[in-house]
Amino acid sequence: MNPRPAPTFPAWPQFDDTEREALERALAQGQWWRMGGGEVTAFEEEFAQYHGAGHALAVTNGTHALELGLQTMGVGPGDEVIVPAITFISSSQAVQRLGAVAVPVDVDPGTYCIDVAAAAAAITPRTKVIMPVHMAGLMADMDGLEKLAADAGVALLQDAAHAHGARWRGRRVGELGSVAAFSFQNGKLMTAGEGGALVFSDEETYEKAFLRHSCGRPRTDRHYLHQVAGTNMRLNEFSAAVLRAQLARLDGQITVREERWPVLSALLADIPGVRPQADDDRCDRNPHYMAMFRLPGWSEERRNALVEQLVKAGLPAFTAFRAVYRTDAFWEVNAPDETVDEVAARCPNAEAVSADCVWLHHRTLLGSVSALTDAAAIIAELVRAG
Repeated sequence: MNPRPAPTFPAWPQFDDTEREALERALAQGQWWRMGGGEVTAFEEEFAQYHGAGHALAVTNGTHALELGLQTMGVGPGDEVIVPAITFISSSQAVQRLGAVAVPVDVDPGTYCIDVAAAAAAITPRTKVIMPVHMAGLMADMDGLEKLAADAGVALLQDAAHAHGARWRGRRVGELGSVAAFSFQNGKLMTAGEGGALVFSDEETYEKAFLRHSCGRPRTDRHYLHQVAGTNMRLNEFSAAVLRAQLARLDGQITVREERWPVLSALLADIPGVRPQADDDRCDRNPHYMAMFRLPGWSEERRNALVEQLVKAGLPAFTAFRAVYRTDAFWEVNAPDETVDEVAARCPNAEAVSADCVWLHHRTLLGSVSALTDAAAIIAELVRAG
């Protein structure tokens, strides 16, 4: 079988003279670290305002953002942090790096976000934080999670690595009151190759995070008076300059993706055996980091073969995240006192999604309707043949 010609989608990352001029502006400062330049501070102010947060702190990457966010919440050895079983490994590794235990729980089979009831069942006296992941830009059930966290007396840390510009019932990520962590890795919705950020509603937590991300050293210190144990997570001026340009173009890109997703979702839903990621009307702005769909009943091997065929056909296709407890890395340090099979038994939806889910890079949703129609036709042909 010879699939039709590959549709053309915009390249990623997107950039133009705005980024070039930003880099030159940072270069001309003559100070290329945040303590001497102005790009990081300006980016933080713009990013916080965009997300409705009181404060933002730019850091080296999204994994460090999660780790630092947890640290500001007092997470340490012996504590437990509830994470969705379907997520990038950073969600669990950030916990484990602090000596705490990441407790994977099941996800909703339609949205792929953390299941509130599963999270509730996993709470113990050692639980310190619940970490929802806004999967592919679709925000987790923040109504249920906020109530659960309040009732249980634990904190929420939003893993918003996919959710730049997202909104829940009209509230932006930074307006929800809980700390949120973002990523600017090369594939993300805005990028400087690497980078991350945290947003905070209160100044006290922000100041704690600032100290720890800068080796425990106050801004004005000239005598090496390191006040707390920290590390160097400072973002450089060049990355911040690029991110300012990327942030300026984000809104327009989100608008296009929100217009295109209903088109692609409907096309995918018409293919027998294909189930696109569900929507949640309470997430009234979804930036659509990925276009995700499931193939219920397919084995992991069959799904993997399909993804290889989609890539050969010219589509930017990937397998979904493997359940974190299905990786060797998860069990290397500070693992739960359970076996793989015991965790899997309480995460049936995660088991299925890990095996049968596919995603297309978000640049597909920046393409034309014609390109999406062609992509869906290719998927239909290969699913039918597979």
